Amino acid sequence: MFGLGMSEIIVIAFVILLLFGGRKIPELMRGLGKGVRSFKEGMNEVERNIRTEDTSFSEKEKEKKADNPDLKA
Repeated sequence: MFGLGMSEIIVIAFVILLLFGGRKIPELMRGLGKGVRSFKEGMNEVERNIRTEDTSFSEKEKEKKADNPDLKA
């Protein structure tokens, strides 16, 4: 996991616990979870927009070919 051993992960977790305290960590994790969820929703929206635009572009190309039989695929 990113080149970190178990002892390094334990030390990092201990330092975080000392800095933020036991009560603040769940609030930080909730905020982090909300941020990750928001990011995923944004990425899904961008992906849907790209698919929609690609579909509409394909349909326009088909209409052009139907209107002008001289165009080749």
